[in-house]
Amino acid sequence: MAYRFSSKEVTEVLDMLLFQNLDIRAVTLSVSIAQAASHDIRVTSSRIEEILKKHVSKFSSVVDEVSEKYGVKIVTKRLSLTPISFLLEPLCYEKNIEESKKNALEIAKLIDRVAEENKIDFVGGYAAFVHKDETHGDVALIESIPEVLSSTNTINSVVNVASTETGINMNAVKKMARKIKETSKLTKNGIGCTRLVVTANAPEDNPFMPGSYHGVGESEASINVAMSGPGVIENAIRNLRDDVDFRTLHDTVKRAAFKVARLGELIGKKVAESLGVSFGAVDISLAPSPKVGDSIAGILEAMGLESTGAHGTILALAILTDAVKKGGAMAVSHVGGLSGAFIPVSEDALMMEAFRRGSMSLEELHALSAVCNTGVDMLLIPGDTSAETIAGIIADEMALAITLDKSLGVRVIPVPGKKAGDEVEFGGLLGKSVVAEVKRFSNEKLINKKGTVPPFVERLKKG
Repeated sequence: MAYRFSSKEVTEVLDMLLFQNLDIRAVTLSVSIAQAASHDIRVTSSRIEEILKKHVSKFSSVVDEVSEKYGVKIVTKRLSLTPISFLLEPLCYEKNIEESKKNALEIAKLIDRVAEENKIDFVGGYAAFVHKDETHGDVALIESIPEVLSSTNTINSVVNVASTETGINMNAVKKMARKIKETSKLTKNGIGCTRLVVTANAPEDNPFMPGSYHGVGESEASINVAMSGPGVIENAIRNLRDDVDFRTLHDTVKRAAFKVARLGELIGKKVAESLGVSFGAVDISLAPSPKVGDSIAGILEAMGLESTGAHGTILALAILTDAVKKGGAMAVSHVGGLSGAFIPVSEDALMMEAFRRGSMSLEELHALSAVCNTGVDMLLIPGDTSAETIAGIIADEMALAITLDKSLGVRVIPVPGKKAGDEVEFGGLLGKSVVAEVKRFSNEKLINKKGTVPPFVERLKKG
């Protein structure tokens, strides 16, 4: 028997939609294009276009219909694809790197064109997995990243460089630091870097940007939903008395997250049903936006902090993340993505304010990684930051990830011509932020060592 919403629940959700910034951050159509692989770029391109048009032609209109029918704003429509490095492998065999890069760029531009024609905001799957070593396809994809991100509008790229099982591929870390620098120089204010993330412990499947790709073990096509809801959680906390105990605080967050996640699954299932594809998962992470009242930092401050970054911030974020996971997991049939709390600096107005006033810094972001599921995300840094320093930032986060055996990432944006304290505005969901300070002490002797950092002792616990 299907569960029915009570009249009280309906009223509560309506209040969330109308007054607390509740929306669906993204509905993502995940599609396998593995069958497009061939040794001929013309054949591969033709197959990709045929597969995409089969699945995406009705996607945007169906999402709009469901949004209108249920009165729920859906912020973005997204597409997640089989890792493109897999398709590049047969195309790159016995070819030089320039020819391989040309093939990679051709595929990326094709996918970008189809996405824009079908009103899709972002595409994930420009992905490579080099946590132990690299293939011809991986090399071609990574080398092409700066040109791809500077010549497309929808493509997002993710490169996994570390895992608990294999350690940290420092050669790949250094290479990605250079690609971040190159991408920054090719795009206005380094905005191309907002679509590039370096990760550790990438999950088997991740439908959610920017680290998105259609994983193994998945159906040919599925619908996945990324929920929002920081405003709902903050409102619930602010309705509590200041003297409530920690159990009440945790339970309040958990109950609110339950309602938000249930709405996400409802919308996802209706879209999947209309498209005739399977329903995949709900990412139960809270995700902020630049709007006032839609902030993760706002939640932490509602808990009792004068400013995010004050001593106790890790505790507050740990309570939030745990309660959201517990409430969300009870509400949905399948959890996907990273599922926790996202703290992208430029996309969260109050987080940006915390950086401006000095209560938050890069070091605090590293520390918060222990209890969130993002890592260092959407952090603006000076444009003259060296590739070695960027590699050090990535390596620090990768070390946390494999020590804690969790998924973490780094998305930093070196802004050409800007220094610490300057402000940069990207607009839209990307928001604006102050350029953070980075340490200027040299790390070159450490970072320039070659090879792979062996897996840590956490690997032994896995048997």
